[in-house]
Amino acid sequence: MSNAFFVTGTDTDAGKTVVTRTLIESCVRSGQRTAGFKPIASGSTLTAYGMRNSDALFLQAASQPELQYEEVNPYTFEPPIAPHIAAKQAGISIDPARLSEGLSKLKQKSDVVFVEGAGGWRVPLSDTMKLSDWVKQEEMAVILVVGVKLGCLNHAMLTAEAIQNDGLTLAGWVANLVDPDTHCYEDNLKYLESYLPAPKLGEIPYLPGIAKRDLTAYLNMDLLV
Repeated sequence: MSNAFFVTGTDTDAGKTVVTRTLIESCVRSGQRTAGFKPIASGSTLTAYGMRNSDALFLQAASQPELQYEEVNPYTFEPPIAPHIAAKQAGISIDPARLSEGLSKLKQKSDVVFVEGAGGWRVPLSDTMKLSDWVKQEEMAVILVVGVKLGCLNHAMLTAEAIQNDGLTLAGWVANLVDPDTHCYEDNLKYLESYLPAPKLGEIPYLPGIAKRDLTAYLNMDLLV
């Protein structure tokens, strides 16, 4: 298994955090030291300990060995907006070198690192750089979370195509049912199984309160190499 995977989604709210935590928990259960990394997080809350993001805290809690919050999430922004806009409003620039330094340190501490993206594949970090540019620089294999709903086939195929065009490996994908009223669910998955250039790692059904559940049984980690 590679020592670092980047988890992206077909869109925001596709279920990246839930899938990333499940990947972490699956590897920890198999005896691997596994770290979660949320390099950039928007939509955070000011606490007595500083600015904190719920997604990053979710990954921190699952990581073994234990990590400091700043190791999991180096860039934390309060408003739930695109990172490059949040950075401008905060009067700072997102430095890709800082992201790389954080990833390198986690690699040294862990057998495997799962890096959760922000939004979709082409989310910008600045006027000149996208998060996908950094993933390409780090040569990470990518796991795609498909938020299953109306329109997901187009979003999934376009995202997979962009990942491949960037010269990166799509290591696998996870179907996450985000809309319980989705029609033709099985037909949608059958199409994606036929045409996405990577194995399906699992399916996560629609479950209220999903963040509190143990979802490791829904993934087949043997397919992730």
